[in-house]
Amino acid sequence: MGLITWRSTLYGTEISRDLISTITDAVLEEVSEWRNRPLDKIYPIVFIDGFVSKCRLDGAVNNRTVYVIYGINLEGKKDVLGLYLGEHEGSKFWLQVLTELKNRGLEDVFILCADGLKGLSEAVESAFPKALFQTCIVHMCVCY
Repeated sequence: MGLITWRSTLYGTEISRDLISTITDAVLEEVSEWRNRPLDKIYPIVFIDGFVSKCRLDGAVNNRTVYVIYGINLEGKKDVLGLYLGEHEGSKFWLQVLTELKNRGLEDVFILCADGLKGLSEAVESAFPKALFQTCIVHMCVCY
């Protein structure tokens, strides 16, 4: 059986699957700690969005949505609050994510900026009833 490698044409480097697995295993604990860390109580502005990426799961390559949440803290600095993987973007999954953020200590959001996904504003209102829901200006534009 031949050695399967990943080759970067940009850098001219080859990396074996074993090395990738070793690196991944070495950082998994730190990733878990980061993902479950306590959050600030207040993020005045929070941005949420999802994008589709190809992922290898159970030996097959499938499209999955990567949910991205970042906030601006009281000092004005950006903070990635979480990254989540789901089958497809939906307001029910977003509600689960927002609830997890609350469970990690986030108590209040002043403005939550997102796309116009159906049911999302209701999910935000359920998790953070005082938050103003703002449709992202990029998502408001219609380009022809």
